[in-house]
Parts: sequence; structure tokens; C-alpha cells
Amino acid sequence: MHAAMVQGGMWRMIKKIRIAGIVLLFIVYFIMAARPIPRETILASEWISSLQSESTESTFLHLQGQLIPFTLGNNFGYVNTSGQFAFNKEKTGNIYLGKNLWTEYDLEPSSIGIKNISEETVINIENPGGYPLLLDNRIFILGSEQNALSEISAGGDVLWTYEFGAPLTCMDAAADMILTGSIDGHIDILDSYGKRIFNFEPGGSRYAVILGCALSNDGSHLGIISGIDQQRFLLLERFGNSGEYKVVYHEFLGDGFRRPVHISFIDNDQRLVFESSQGIGCYNVKSRYGIQIPLNGEIITIDNSGDQGFFFLITSHSMGRKEFVGIKFPEDSWLPLSMFRQNVHSAVFLKAPFKSDNAFLGRTGSKIIAGGGTALISFNLEEK
Repeated sequence: MHAAMVQGGMWRMIKKIRIAGIVLLFIVYFIMAARPIPRETILASEWISSLQSESTESTFLHLQGQLIPFTLGNNFGYVNTSGQFAFNKEKTGNIYLGKNLWTEYDLEPSSIGIKNISEETVINIENPGGYPLLLDNRIFILGSEQNALSEISAGGDVLWTYEFGAPLTCMDAAADMILTGSIDGHIDILDSYGKRIFNFEPGGSRYAVILGCALSNDGSHLGIISGIDQQRFLLLERFGNSGEYKVVYHEFLGDGFRRPVHISFIDNDQRLVFESSQGIGCYNVKSRYGIQIPLNGEIITIDNSGDQGFFFLITSHSMGRKEFVGIKFPEDSWLPLSMFRQNVHSAVFLKAPFKSDNAFLGRTGSKIIAGGGTALISFNLEEK
């Protein structure tokens, strides 16, 4: 028995050394690759938290600051800006994390339990007939055939159901509205009662399909990635009180992707960022210009806030090779558009490679949390 105890102790020690090695490698890469950001703003490291720490039980009642949902490898949970976990669990099924609610469910669930951050089941949905979506503090069920959408009440009842003419490929919710895109190339907007209030077919491509859609926080703008051969980016703007939207900008993106595409409004809806075959596209809603920032690798996760004119993302170059990228958007809107496009390479101020099979990126204000291997690491944008 003594030998077994010794062997167990040695295994725990080796495990801790491996974790420390991964964390140390992560830090070294950041220190070697990072450099000062223009106007004396720096990205300063703050803390590191291991997902395999023995002290990961819930401390929800004692936490301070905003909680950020994370998924990294086989772990998921919520962490605050000081590196403390509300909870940190290993996956046993499919998960969906919202801002304040989350759920873990089977491949063909007979019931779905919606839980809060203190891990209490607040809503139980029996015979859901589909899969949960937690968007804009609302609960939806996407039908198993992906062509029906239902909203669920706080009591677990179905408020309404809307059936579409084809399977949905993307969805977003904001301002009491739901934006959807479908495989047949249509976008629809539903109001809070599940009534369709807008429909549009972008067209202009050989194959009609909506690969990405985003709705601004106030509902005044829509961002769309549509079609294959050629792929297009479109920005639609709401006019008047009729609820109608019109295309105010479009751009051809070449052959593009044949899979879902990252697209989101950032920086208080001032910018719309989207994935393209050249790298990352950015459209300035106020100044009405778009730029393409060249990047290497496939974008796997992005910073959905983009506050203070800074934007971060993580790219994958091959299995086990990732890169943390920082972008500083141009500020001088009075410069000619041609000058912006000539200097887009200078927009990338940070490239930090690291080794990991998986990655995570979250942000709130000046706090950035990145993850790789079995560790989360925090950075803060600071003026020096």
C-alpha cells in the first residue's frame, strides 16, 4: 500500500509539473511576442488560473465583479475578472452558456434543465423537441429539424412557435427582436411575439445561403454574410418607423467559406467585424467605410466587445498551433480611404503564438481573458 501511495503522489506531482509547464510556456510566448501598443497603452498580464486546480468548487456567493462564461477543452464554467471561478466543471454532454443562464443536455434530450450561475435549476423544459439557445436573456428551442423556433417562458411553457421554409443556419437576438438566416438564402426578423416583421433575400451569388448574421444592440442595423461563389457582406439599416431595412453597403468577398462565418457588432455598435478569406473585415458604421486586415490561419474565436478601439482574436494554424492577435483600429477618420487601406498591416500590433489543442477568449471592458491548454490568463489594457 505504501508503494501505491508513493506512486500516486509521484503521478500527482508529474501532473502538476505538466500544468505548470503549459502555463509557463503560455506566459513566455506572450512576453516574447508582445510589444507596446501605440499612445503608450500596454497589455499587462494580471493572473493565471488552472482549470485543474483542486480548489474549483463554487464560490459564487463570495465573488466580486462581472462573470465571464468560458469553455476550454473539457471544462466549462464562469470566471470573474479576478480569476475566481463561480464554478468550473467537466463536460458530460452538450452545453450552452448564456450571460446569466446555462444548460447541459443530451444529444436527443427528453428534458432540458436551465440553470443559473449558482447551479440551481430555474426552468425545466419537458419534451423540448429540439435544442436550447440562450440569447439576449431569452430562452429559445431550435427544433430538431432546425426549421422551427420556439420561445420558452420563465415557467417553462412555450410562448410561441414559428416555422421556417428551410433549416436555419444562423441566429441573433437583440432589442426584443430575433434575426435568423436560412439555408435557402433568406433572412427574417421576428418580434417579441414571434411574428415576422421583415424578410429579405440578398441574392447575388451562385448558391444562396446565409452563413452569418448579426443584429445591433438597438436593432437599427443588420450584418449579413451570404452566398457561395461569390460570397457577400451586406449591411442593412432601418429606415423610419415602418420596420423596413435597406442595404446601405455591400462587398464581394470572393469564393469565401462553405461553413458558418464569424460576424458581430463591436465597440458599442460602431463597428461590424466579420471573417473573410483574407483575414478579418471591419466596417465602420458611422464613417461608412470597410477595410480588410490580412491574417494568417483560421479564426477560431473573437473578442465580441472591441471596446476602446482595440480588438482581439485567436487564430489556428494547425493542430496544436494557435496565435493570439491584437488589432488597433484606425482613429483618423478624416484620412482618405485609400490611405486606410494602404496601412491595414500596421493595425495588427500584437502576435503571440502558443501551443494548445484548444483556445478561449473573453473580454469585458479593459479586461481580456485568454485560455489555452488547461489555464486561463488575464490581461488588462492600461495607459502608461
